[in-house]
Amino acid sequence: MSHPRGDLLAMLIERSYSDREVVLSSGKRSNFYVDCKQTLLHPDGMALTGTVLVDEWQHQQLDIDAVGGPTMGADPMTCAFVLQARRRGLSLPGYFIRKEPKGHGTMAYIEGVRTLGAGSRVLVLEDVITTGGSSLRGIEQLRRAEFEVLGLFCLVDRMEGGRAAIEAEGVPVTPLYTRANFPGAETA
Repeated sequence: MSHPRGDLLAMLIERSYSDREVVLSSGKRSNFYVDCKQTLLHPDGMALTGTVLVDEWQHQQLDIDAVGGPTMGADPMTCAFVLQARRRGLSLPGYFIRKEPKGHGTMAYIEGVRTLGAGSRVLVLEDVITTGGSSLRGIEQLRRAEFEVLGLFCLVDRMEGGRAAIEAEGVPVTPLYTRANFPGAETA
């Protein structure tokens, strides 16, 4: 019998993980890299991601009005989540958080929330957390829009302080996987 969480991890290891020197968006150097988009943009990877995320959301019984996160990392995760929830008969809108406000029209930081009002409860998605910087900026934008951030789900926590920084802001973090799940990365 297939287990979506194990299947997704196997796909992340195969398609997204590499042992190599990189400079991360935080500016830190690392001897491993996890490019989740290689998995997220594969049809099977997107389907598995949606299944695992919605399973976790339902397991935690979070009462949310929308789901999304910082663009680009969370974009395919958001689409996968929304579609998988819909397949289960649940209608939950998604949103994207821009790095900069839209340069024309609404000048918005957050897209897809037109039908949501102040006080709406949201879940944040993130592909990889290192220092938590992009997540924290996104949470700040959501709070400025008067949304209540109930939690954050990430595919991979690199275990380099990001989770603690996000949780210090009152947002519980649920990592689906950590660096310890990737061969070679656990000692990095």
